[in-house]
Amino acid sequence: MKIFLVLFCLSLPFFSQANQSPNYLIILADDCTYNDLPLYGGENAKTPNLERLAGDGLTFNQAYVSSSMCQPCRAELYSGLYPMGNGCAWNHSGCRPGITGMPQVLKQLGYRVGLAGKTHIRPAAVFPFEKVEGFDQNCVRNPTLLHDLGPARKFMERKKDEPFCLVIALTEPHVPWVMGDASEYPPHKLKLPPNIADTPRTREDFSKYLAEITYMDSQVGEIMAALKASGKDNQTLVLFSSEQGSQFPGCKWTTWNTGLHTALIARWPEKIKAGERTDALVQYADILPTLLEFAGAEAEEMDGASFASVLTGKLNSHREYVYGMHNNFPEGPPYPTRTISDGTHRLILNLTPDELFIEKHLMGLKGNAVLNNPYWATWVRDSWQKPEIYNLVKRYQSRPPNSFYNTKKDPYEMNDLAGDPKYKTRIKQMRKALETWMKTEGDPGISLDSREAHQAAKGGKHLF
Repeated sequence: MKIFLVLFCLSLPFFSQANQSPNYLIILADDCTYNDLPLYGGENAKTPNLERLAGDGLTFNQAYVSSSMCQPCRAELYSGLYPMGNGCAWNHSGCRPGITGMPQVLKQLGYRVGLAGKTHIRPAAVFPFEKVEGFDQNCVRNPTLLHDLGPARKFMERKKDEPFCLVIALTEPHVPWVMGDASEYPPHKLKLPPNIADTPRTREDFSKYLAEITYMDSQVGEIMAALKASGKDNQTLVLFSSEQGSQFPGCKWTTWNTGLHTALIARWPEKIKAGERTDALVQYADILPTLLEFAGAEAEEMDGASFASVLTGKLNSHREYVYGMHNNFPEGPPYPTRTISDGTHRLILNLTPDELFIEKHLMGLKGNAVLNNPYWATWVRDSWQKPEIYNLVKRYQSRPPNSFYNTKKDPYEMNDLAGDPKYKTRIKQMRKALETWMKTEGDPGISLDSREAHQAAKGGKHLF
């Protein structure tokens, strides 16, 4: 078992540093596929506030989470560690009890560290954020509780000489898609992505999902207005991320691009050049080291590395590769996959290719025998007479041992290039790098995706 500790060393005297350190405001959407946003090519959603934020800051074209599930990706963000390092390699599990993360290290640097909205990290003692009221914590409540920016603004304004780090974790556009005005998105006028089957019920639900994106965008606008009203706008680094992909097949719960690729916008007046984009590869694990560097500290023994120089324009590159994993239990039967991307190509290893992928939330029933996601049933219903829909169902549930995609040209990964001889050398190189990463992380592969491993982690007694 490998346990990481988070260490830091101050590069500035504590008290002078506390006065000079920037504030941090991190805004998280919930289950929002990155390229459903206009900033990343989305052709339906209306997001004027995100576009305004991007116009004032730097947009990352190549930002990723290492696991496309809520709990693992948030554990990565708050710890600077990959899933094996922080111990949260499954959804609804638990981190290693000895992990030290964002609240602890920033607090020791003089920060107040708060979290408003969705928590979804376990155990709570590992990440002791100050609780900030005003945003719904329950991502499946129908409808979402209306938000109140008062507590967040008070948190920002409290103690003028003490820097703050505030995470506002929104619950949109997580299912159920009930917020916003779906009439803005007439189903028959929508242009569905190529990985989404075209059925009337899918169009109806996609309309509701887009309405929640716009509702989320309006919250971003209100949060930014509250920051400006606090008087700390110019002293605050703002990060917005869309988290992992949505609950449409092929996005969340996968290692495809539409699952792991996240939107990332950074804004810091006079420090970050406005209206720019970067192709620098970054991962969620890199964010905490970046915050530490701006606060005058150095992160040690984290998996992530600071991309502060990218934000300030000193560098235009960061990583050679980004990595990802999916362990399907307890979302369904085990179905472990691993992936690596260089920003242009993605290699996916399906460790149990003879098995069938099943995700209980997307495909299953609620306790009252109501379908969780009725559109999936229409995919199955229509698959026998529409080959294009059959192929999408098959793509989702039955996958080859290896897949290889050019995600620059094919962001929805509809054209598998694994059998093309001209990519043989590149596939071999990337596979070697991925297997090295797995070995370094102590990832046993197939045996990690099991009931036993999940239950042990949930109880804080990790098997690996």
